[in-house]
Amino acid sequence: MELIKSLIQKNERKIVFVVLDGLGGLPVNGRTELEAANKPGLDKLARISACGLHMPVFPGITPGSGPGHLSLFGYDPVRYQIGRGVLESLGLGVELTRRDIAIRANYATLKDGLIVDRRAGRIPTSQSAKITEYLSENIKEIEGVEVIFKPGMEHRFAIVLRFPEALKPGSDNIEDTDPQKEGREPLPVRASSVEAEGVAEIIKKLLDRILFYLKNRETANYVLLRGISMVPELPDFGSTYGLRPICIATYPMYRGLARLIGMNLLDVKGDIPEEIDALKKYYDRYDFFFVHIKKVDSYGEDGDFEGKVKKIEEFDKYLPEILALRPDVLVITGDHSTPSLLRSHSWHPVPVLLYSPYVLGGLSSSFTERECAKGELGIFPTVYLMSLVLANSLKLKKFGA
Repeated sequence: MELIKSLIQKNERKIVFVVLDGLGGLPVNGRTELEAANKPGLDKLARISACGLHMPVFPGITPGSGPGHLSLFGYDPVRYQIGRGVLESLGLGVELTRRDIAIRANYATLKDGLIVDRRAGRIPTSQSAKITEYLSENIKEIEGVEVIFKPGMEHRFAIVLRFPEALKPGSDNIEDTDPQKEGREPLPVRASSVEAEGVAEIIKKLLDRILFYLKNRETANYVLLRGISMVPELPDFGSTYGLRPICIATYPMYRGLARLIGMNLLDVKGDIPEEIDALKKYYDRYDFFFVHIKKVDSYGEDGDFEGKVKKIEEFDKYLPEILALRPDVLVITGDHSTPSLLRSHSWHPVPVLLYSPYVLGGLSSSFTERECAKGELGIFPTVYLMSLVLANSLKLKKFGA
C-alpha cells in the first residue's frame, strides 16, 4: 500500500465498486448460478470490459467476508486480520476502544444438547431485536465488566465487553463456539493464549447468564459466539488512495469494515433499489462508492441455487441506472465464492468485471466464471485489484524514471 500511496495523483474521476457478496459458484446440472442467470446487462458489459478471476487470500484458502473485503480494498488480509465481532459492532454503531472485546453472536436453536439450526430459522430482524433488548435489560455487567448488546440483522447481533482497563495484546485469542454444522454440540469457550484466559472466563459467565434468560424458548434458545476480537489499527483508505469514499451497505458487518478503514457511511435501509437510489442521491459528493449487495451470498449459503440466480438477475435490472451515472470506472465482483452446491464460502476464484475507457475488452462473451477466465486480467491476487482500479481512473503516476 505504501508504493501505491506514493504514486497517487488526485483527479475528479469517479469509481463505482459493486460487491455482489458470494458471487462465484460451481456447476449444478452443468451450469453455475451466473451461467444460469438471465442477465443481458452484465453480459453486454463484460464484452467491453476487462474481465478475470481473483483469489482473495491464497490458492486453496477459503476466505471469510472480512478478509475477502479487505483484500478487495488493497489490504493484505494475512497482515491485517480483523475479527468479525469488531466488524459487526462497528457496523452497529459501537465506538470501540482498547478496553473492548467485540463478539458477533448468532441466535441458534438447541435441542437435546445439539444445534439443530445455527441461524434459528433466520428469524425476522424485528423478533431478534426484541430478544436482544430483553437480554440487554437483564444483563448489564459481569464481574465489573460492562456488557453492551446491539441488535443486528435477522439472527445476528453483537456483544461488546468493556473492561475497566486497556487489554493486553492477545486478550482476544478465544475460539468460536459455533461448530459450523447442524447436529453437533456447541463448542466450549476456550482461550488459545495465556493473555486471553481471564477474558474467556468472563465470556463463559456471560454465556451462562444469556442461556438462563433464553431457556424457556423453543427456538432461538441458544447463542453461538463468533469472531471474538479487539479493534486493530489499519491505514486510512481515503488518505492512502487520495479518495473521498462512501459505503452503501445495509448489513452491519460490511458497514463496520468500511468504517474501520475510514469510509463514510450512508444509513441505508432496504435492498438493491434503496442502495441504487442512495448511490444516485450522493453521486456528486464522493468519488469512490462501495456498493454492497448481500443476498447473493445468503442464497448460496442456504443451498438455494434458484434464489441466487434470481438475485443476480434482479441486480442486472438495476445495472442501467448505475451506467446512467457514467462512472469513469465500474467494478462488479464478489468478495468470495459461495457455491450453492457447497452451501458455504469456498476457495474458488471470484469473477470480476472492470469497465473503463482504458481496457482491451472483447475477450469474454459473458459475465460468468468460465468466460472471465478468458479475460485480460487472468487469475490474480485480489489485493492487486485496487491498483488496477486506480490505474484505470488515471490516479497513479509513473513509477521510476
